[in-house]
Amino acid sequence: MASACSSMASISILLLSLAILFEISLSVPPTEDVHDLLPTYGFPRGLIPSSVKEYSLSEDGEFEVHMDHPCYVQFDDLVYYDKKIKGHLSHGSIVDLTGIQAKKLFLWVPVTGIDAASGYVQFHVGALSETLPAEQFENVHVCKSNPYANYM
Repeated sequence: MASACSSMASISILLLSLAILFEISLSVPPTEDVHDLLPTYGFPRGLIPSSVKEYSLSEDGEFEVHMDHPCYVQFDDLVYYDKKIKGHLSHGSIVDLTGIQAKKLFLWVPVTGIDAASGYVQFHVGALSETLPAEQFENVHVCKSNPYANYM
């Protein structure tokens, strides 16, 4: 009888574990490419360059993107992507962003948030912001190790 109770408890724990795993798997985005995930949150595909190694996104919107290496992309401004980019993602908004910097004049400034709406992407640098057309970020750009590779 003790053996039967033990077996029932084991089966119950197994079924509970499977139910939890099934629920967690349903909450994970169905895409493996972060570039395909971005439009589902209202952002253009090319907001992150091509050298993404992996990414994670939790149910509460916390995310991490791991790049193959730190690198640069030339948009209107030169943008630096660290090896790890972190933040909180919701539809049309990224807050608490770390790992991205933009060169403004002679200074590198951290991008702390990004908003997307009505064909524009707005980048926040502390209390300041800059709004750019979203089409500038539609294509996924190649990330370069040398920021001046186009000029040499």
